[in-house]
Amino acid sequence: MTSAGLFRDHDFRMLWIGETTSALGTNVTRLAVPLVAVLTLDVSTFQVALLTAAGWLPWLVIGLPAGAWVDRLSRRPLMLVCDGVSLALLLSVPAAAWAGGLTFAHLLGVELLLGTAAVFFQTAYQVYLPGIVDAGSIPEANAKLQGSEAAAQVAGPGIAGLVTQAVGAVAGLLVDALSFAVSAVSLWRIRSPERAEPAAEDAGGLRRQITEGLRFLGGDPYLRVLAGYGALSNLALTGYQSILVVFLVRELSVTAATVGLLVAGMSAGGLLGAAVATTVARRLGSARGMIAANFAAGPFALLIPLGAPGPRLLLVVLGGFGIGAAVVAGNVIKGSFRQTYTPRPLLGRVVVGMQFLNYGTIPLGALLGGALGTGLGLRPTMWIMVVCVALAPLALLIGPAKRARDFPESPRTVREQALSAA
Repeated sequence: MTSAGLFRDHDFRMLWIGETTSALGTNVTRLAVPLVAVLTLDVSTFQVALLTAAGWLPWLVIGLPAGAWVDRLSRRPLMLVCDGVSLALLLSVPAAAWAGGLTFAHLLGVELLLGTAAVFFQTAYQVYLPGIVDAGSIPEANAKLQGSEAAAQVAGPGIAGLVTQAVGAVAGLLVDALSFAVSAVSLWRIRSPERAEPAAEDAGGLRRQITEGLRFLGGDPYLRVLAGYGALSNLALTGYQSILVVFLVRELSVTAATVGLLVAGMSAGGLLGAAVATTVARRLGSARGMIAANFAAGPFALLIPLGAPGPRLLLVVLGGFGIGAAVVAGNVIKGSFRQTYTPRPLLGRVVVGMQFLNYGTIPLGALLGGALGTGLGLRPTMWIMVVCVALAPLALLIGPAKRARDFPESPRTVREQALSAA
């Protein structure tokens, strides 16, 4: 299917509109919540990091059973419920603020529950996409969705900064609330049922289904390396991202509006990464292209701690831009491989197994960044975390991907290659 043809597909277009709008709102909130905490509640560096940790903690707590549940349930109704819950949670924050009762505990609880809804929504979404898009169009679909998400990462922080400067950080959360409403309407308008039915509930108990997914993930030489790398990478990335707003406000003395513009500039690299991902995979090979993209993030990461008031603020933007381009390009290639390679009946459990590891380290990275930022200072912590970002891709050199030009098409291909080598 051509690029224009994919956008002419009604169901993909509805999914794309909903996800793009939701991503815009989420990226407004991602900056607005720390700004509320710093500017409205005047919390500590560690408390700001704790908010980030709370949003990702549910992946550690309920991530694995969520994958089995998603494989049992119809995905679109589940996603609609998640949108509704998230909408109500976000509306509670401005309501509490305008009533004079907003507290750090309220923010923390909202982040925790939003993260819980995200576990189910993101897992269902990863499984739902191959059910409405032809297999040959999955790489293009992922590139389009990643590209729009990258655009949202650019626009969202800018909107959050400007709204905060104009009417206060709390009002920015209304943008995200509206985005969940748009997402729900878009999902509701998808016409076709999924091509693949959810797994039957009598396919084994919950524990057995979780074990089956983890066994497949742990036994596959490609997926287990990607999962391990994702865990290390997210630990390091979140370590610096969790204190980035505090670093910009308190170390570099920038205003809320400038924070939004700086983070928007840093996020713009994701647009480039999404645009070039399929070209990189085609020219270098999917395996080589994914490895090269992730190694490219390291040199850019080292620019961020060099930032200072004045012209050296550009170093922060350039560093974030390069990281975003590299990470998004790698994610497009990796996500397309996972969705086409994993057997459909196992996809929900394999996706959530990888995300359990990938996202499960995010709260640990946030707490580590907050603790080191409190104990050592913001700039030394930035240096520690970005060096870890640069070193993390070494994990990709473990396993067969380093010798392959392209990822295999299926597990059967891997088994046949192993037998022929023997």
